[in-house]
Amino acid sequence: MPKIVILKPKNNDPPPEEGLPPWMATFADMVTLLLCFFVLLLSFASNDAEKFKELLGSIQDAFGVTIERPEADFLALTPSDLERKEIKMDSNDKRLLGLVLHIKALLNEDAATRKSSGVNADRDGVLMSTDSASLFQPGTATLKPGAEKTLNKVISVLKENNYDLVVRGHTDNSETGSEKFPTNWELSSARAARALRYIAEHGDISTKRLKAVGYADTQPLVKNDTPANREKNRRIEFFYHKPAADSW
Repeated sequence: MPKIVILKPKNNDPPPEEGLPPWMATFADMVTLLLCFFVLLLSFASNDAEKFKELLGSIQDAFGVTIERPEADFLALTPSDLERKEIKMDSNDKRLLGLVLHIKALLNEDAATRKSSGVNADRDGVLMSTDSASLFQPGTATLKPGAEKTLNKVISVLKENNYDLVVRGHTDNSETGSEKFPTNWELSSARAARALRYIAEHGDISTKRLKAVGYADTQPLVKNDTPANREKNRRIEFFYHKPAADSW
C-alpha cells in the first residue's frame, strides 16, 4: 500500500521584529510629553510665588519698612544691615503691611513729621517713632507748639483701625538734674503720659485701648557716645498693638 506524504508549504515570511510593537513607542512618547507639560506648569507656578515674594520685598524697601527679628536687641541696626527672612503673607501680615503704608503716607503729608518720624513693623504690631525734640520742650513734659500735628496723626490711625496703643517714652543717659524730674525715669514716664493724655482727650479714644510707659535710657537705639546719637535715643514711640492679644 503506497504511503501518502503531505508537504507543507515553506514559510517565506520574514521573521517577526524584536522589541515592543510600534504603537507602544508612540504611546510612550505621548506620556513623556504630557509629563514634561505638567512639570513646566509646576515650575511656572513656583516662579510666580517667588516673584510675588520679590515684589513684596520691593514694596517694603520702597516705603522704608523693616521687619524686626524676634531676637533683635535694642541696639538697632540700619535697615540695610537687618537680615531679611522669608516672609509668609497671611491675612495678619497683609493688615500690618497696610497699616505701615497708611502711617507712612500720613507722615509724608507734612515735612516736619516726615523728617522726625519713622515706622517699623514686627509680629505684634506697628511701631511709629518720633523725636522727643519735635514734641516736647527740652528737659520737660510740656508739649511744643506744633506737636499736635504728630499726635493728631496718631489719633487718626487709632480711629480708622482697631488697634491698641502703647506710648513709650525714651531718653538718653544724661541725667535731667531738675527738681521736677530728678531722673530719666520720671521724665520718660511723664512725657509718655502727657502724649497719651492728649490722645485720649482730643481723640475721644477709650482709655481701655491706651497705655503709657517710661523706659528712661534702658533701650537705646544707638550708643550714647555722641550728641547726635543721644538725640536719636531721645524719642517717643507709638506702638499699635494687635487687638485681642494675651499681653500688650
